Amino acid sequence: MAKAKLDPLAPVRGPIFTPRFIIALVMMVLGIAWIVYYYTAVRVDPTAFPAPDPGSPKFMADLGNWNYLIGFGLLLLGLAISAHPSTPLGRGRGVVVGMLGCFLIGLLWICTYYVFSNDISSIPVLDDLGQKNLIVGIGFMAVGFTFATRWE
Repeated sequence: MAKAKLDPLAPVRGPIFTPRFIIALVMMVLGIAWIVYYYTAVRVDPTAFPAPDPGSPKFMADLGNWNYLIGFGLLLLGLAISAHPSTPLGRGRGVVVGMLGCFLIGLLWICTYYVFSNDISSIPVLDDLGQKNLIVGIGFMAVGFTFATRWE
């Protein structure tokens, strides 16, 4: 019996680009973009004297550190949504990749924070978060557990 050729865009277990997966990707990219834009364009450098005016848009400058909650919230929620079996990360080997990836990112985030905690001012984003870096690392690990519930 000859092996059937697998279409890479429609594997046996389901299609790759489902609406749920596209929404998850958009949320992850939007979360990362939100953090990068806030950090590079809107945020006021706390070491600058005299303090410059914050960038625009004004609503983003008014939110201050809440921008990190929005950005990381979108990123982590997008990852959690991608753990559904209708997405490539929610089935087969994708579950293991997502689970271990989130666990390792969380662990590296916390370890990086602790190793450089004496002089964290040179590491972007981590310098603004301070002790909240632990929440970010634990958040990645929590999403890893979301993937672990899908593992068969």
